[in-house]
This record gives sequence, structure tokens and C-alpha cells, in this order.
Amino acid sequence: MIEDVEQALRRFSRYMEMERDLSPHTRTNYLHDVRQFVAYIEAEALIDAAKGQGLETIDALMIRTFLAGLYQRRIRKVSIARKISALKSFFRYLQRDGVLKGNPAELIQTPRIETYVPSVLSADEMEDLLKAPPDARFSGARDRAVLELLYSSGIRLSELTGLNGGDVDFGAGLVRVRGKGKKDRIVPVGGPALTALRAYQEARDALFPEPAGAGQRPLFVNRRGGRISTRSIARIVDRSAVQGGLRRKISPHTFRHTFATHMLDAGADLRAIQECLGHESLSTTQKYTAVSVARLMEVYDKAHPKAGGGHKKP
Repeated sequence: MIEDVEQALRRFSRYMEMERDLSPHTRTNYLHDVRQFVAYIEAEALIDAAKGQGLETIDALMIRTFLAGLYQRRIRKVSIARKISALKSFFRYLQRDGVLKGNPAELIQTPRIETYVPSVLSADEMEDLLKAPPDARFSGARDRAVLELLYSSGIRLSELTGLNGGDVDFGAGLVRVRGKGKKDRIVPVGGPALTALRAYQEARDALFPEPAGAGQRPLFVNRRGGRISTRSIARIVDRSAVQGGLRRKISPHTFRHTFATHMLDAGADLRAIQECLGHESLSTTQKYTAVSVARLMEVYDKAHPKAGGGHKKP
């Protein structure tokens, strides 16, 4: 490994966390992508650390050669785009920090990404999942509250695990969410989710007595009383999908997609959905329009006697 890379990556990691407020998931991916690039140029002897060559030696040709290898291996374009973004961000930081005079990735073009249609659950599938009998213990009440809140609010996984007890306003039916870029927003929550949250909090407080200043304690905790992790939430979703009889893999993000699609299907305004999801751009929210149209055409082809299955999904 080039001697100065690890030190630069540590500074870059702090910069992503403290100044850009990127999620732990994004930070981990960016660091992995940069390390993958550095390992490649060393393996191909494009840089010789033994000769004292370091980060300042990297140029655009090395980056293009690295990307060409990814294309040849048929790596998904969305993954390649993320790696380009990671490298641009890393070298931009080093340029700002005075380590580099320029950004060798600045003129690298990002590939056009294939249209992505999110995977969603039908209303019946979601109902079956939420009706799955919960465990009678503390973990069962917690898991039910997690699932209900994910579907009721459409918040991100990282936002869910970051909630504190004082963020839920039971009287108003609202939750204060800390979103990307340290931007707070208020999200409405439905009755079933609030009921599940009350039941969970009773079970939690019986097991872990409420400390002073409980408004700042984590809303969702693990079996030791500490803040629950994103990985634990993913396991809850996996387990619940099996119990609910789903025949396909879902993730916590599936609840967010399903929330938005069901809201749109019920006639909700696209900008209202944008506010709930915390999207900066309306174009990000508009992808759910394609999901709704695709579902509509699927139902039409199956139900209408003259449809003939001739429609293509958008």
C-alpha cells in the first residue's frame, strides 16, 4: 500500500462524517472503492511505492484503465458510477487539503444508469407481513413497532436507527427525523404504528427502566439496551418476511419504496410524498410514478378481456 494512502483515507473518512454528514453506509462504500482503485494500480505496477511514488503520481489515465477493467468484467453501471463518485470526492478532498494540485478524476464521465424501478410489496403482501404473529417477548413488540413505523412513515433505515424517544409525538401523530445533510423533517405516522410503538415502549421500559433525560435515549434498542444497529433491523425484516410467507427477498428499503408507491396509488400529491421521504429533488421521487404505471399495466393485462398481454412495462 502506498504509504500515504491510509493516513489520507482516515482524514477523508472524518471529512465525510463531520463536514459532509454522509451515512455510515456511504462512507464505508467510498473507502472500499478508493482502496480497490489503489490496490489495482499497485498490482498493475502503475505506481511503485518502493520508489517513493505516492498519490501525487495518480493521473486520469490510471483511473480510466481501472474503469475499463470494471467494464470488461461487466460490473453493473450503478456500481461503476459509485466508484467514480468516490474517487472524485476523494481526490477533490485531497486537492482542497493541498495534497494534490488537481483532481485527476474531474473529467471522468459517469456512465448513464439503466432505469431503475424499485421493488415494492402489494397491499396484500404488506398486510400479510404485518399480520405475522410477533414473538410475545420484548423483541416481538420491538420488531412489530419497527415494521409498522417503516411502512407508516417511509423513513430511511439510518433515520430509523437514529431516532430517540423524544422524537415521537404521540399526541400529534408525528415523528421528527434527522435526515441527510443534518436536515430535520417532520413525518406523519399512522395509528397502527403509534399503537405498536406504545406497546413496544412499555415492554422496553419494563426491561430497561427509563433513565433521567429519556428523551435522548435511543427509541429502538437491542437486547442489551443499546441503540439498535442497521444490521439488526435488516435481520428483523428478513425474519418477518419468512414469517409473513413472502417468497422473495426484501430489505428495509423495500418498506420505503412501498410506502411511496401506495401513497401515490391512493392519490397523494407527489410533492407531499417528496416531503415525507426527504428527497431534495422532485425527480428522485418521480421514479415511483413509473412503478405505479407498471403495476397498473400489469393489472390491466391480467384483468381486461381485450388486453391480450400486449403492453410493455415502462
